[in-house]
Amino acid sequence: MSQARSHWSNRWTFMLATAGSAIGLGNIWKFPYMTGVNGGSAFVLVFLACIAMVGIPLMMCEIMLGRRAQRNPIDGMHALAQEAGSSRHWKWVGVMGLVAGILILAFYSVIAGWILHYVVEAARGSFIGMDGERSASAFQQFLASPLELAVWHTIFIGMTLGVVARGVNAGLEQANKILMPSLFAILLVLLGYSMSVGDFQAALHFMFTPDFSKVTPTAVLSALGHAFFSLSLGMGAVMVYGSYLQRHVSIARTSIYIALADTLVGLLVGIAIFALVFANHLEPGAGPGLIFQTLPIAFGRMPMGTVMGVLFFVLVAFAAWTSAISLVEPAVAWITENSRLTRKQSAWLIGIADWLLGIAVVLSFNLWQDIRLLFGLGIFDTLDKLTTTIMLPLGGLCMAVFAGWYMKTSHVAEELDISPLAYRAWRFTIRYISPLAIVAIFLYLTGLL
Repeated sequence: MSQARSHWSNRWTFMLATAGSAIGLGNIWKFPYMTGVNGGSAFVLVFLACIAMVGIPLMMCEIMLGRRAQRNPIDGMHALAQEAGSSRHWKWVGVMGLVAGILILAFYSVIAGWILHYVVEAARGSFIGMDGERSASAFQQFLASPLELAVWHTIFIGMTLGVVARGVNAGLEQANKILMPSLFAILLVLLGYSMSVGDFQAALHFMFTPDFSKVTPTAVLSALGHAFFSLSLGMGAVMVYGSYLQRHVSIARTSIYIALADTLVGLLVGIAIFALVFANHLEPGAGPGLIFQTLPIAFGRMPMGTVMGVLFFVLVAFAAWTSAISLVEPAVAWITENSRLTRKQSAWLIGIADWLLGIAVVLSFNLWQDIRLLFGLGIFDTLDKLTTTIMLPLGGLCMAVFAGWYMKTSHVAEELDISPLAYRAWRFTIRYISPLAIVAIFLYLTGLL
């Protein structure tokens, strides 16, 4: 089951690209505030267990499907179903993942635009002397300006499609070779800064001193859901990256490395952020406003706060950029492989569609804020709920069921190439534990559990 296609130059470029897909706003924006809201270290411990028991086996599954198929997710699932003697309707799993990626980028690019705006605001010294009221007011004024939001959204879409249009090696690979090492370098600088001027001991205590009274069913389900989403599972991005992977590379080993890198970034960012938050007597459980309203106050009060504020938001921008690239890659790969359009034309076609959808998201924060779509939600919240609550868990569930119950055991074992004991453990997980975990995530997110 192979056809002529581009491949990563080596294992490390695949790991950088896939880690770049996983390391995004979920790690740097969502993980710290979820840790704060759910009581710190108890949530971290549960999250780490969920990564090990659910996240890594599912990542191995999705990479395995991609490498076995050597195609985009739609054609890949169709080909794998044919090979397994199963229904051709499995291709709709690929279709759903591809559509989910396009829809997610529509609102992801708007949020990433906020990050770019805050890079500029930090560089201008806007955080100096900022208090809670002024920070909240500045953020609300920014959201109320459709033109400003649209400009930053447009810039980010252009940045993303500019990389994807260049192809696997010249685009995805080269961008991740630069962005991922830069991201880690900036993170280490910020961590060192937090150690010197922040309350580092309080941050470590908050993140790593267990308080099992805080381990509630809600915290467990939140950790399980975040473990799934933080690794970019269920939408075909990891599958299409896996389709560019050479045969000799160990799927199990690289999956573990990617999950470790993804988790490490979340933990280090959390330590850096909470050290600054505690040093300034701010609220660690500030929720989604943590980096847009709470951190600007901290940077405005601290020595070298302007420089560190710029570095922090550049770090977040890099993380968002590498993830956005992976969101659009499945759709671009499918169009390129099924039409006469070049890769560049395919990329800009998807880019225009996402830009238009993103404009609707921009307007949902101001001029169209009273418009309600599915579930009685606004445009932004509808897209978020439709993708992260329904499409991604369903996509992950279908991939686990297909790999665990429909693919031939010999084909799966051949791709994974792990010891018999490890394979039995993985197969049991992917057949029973992963589907149950995903169903629990779905029920929790839809409010049914």
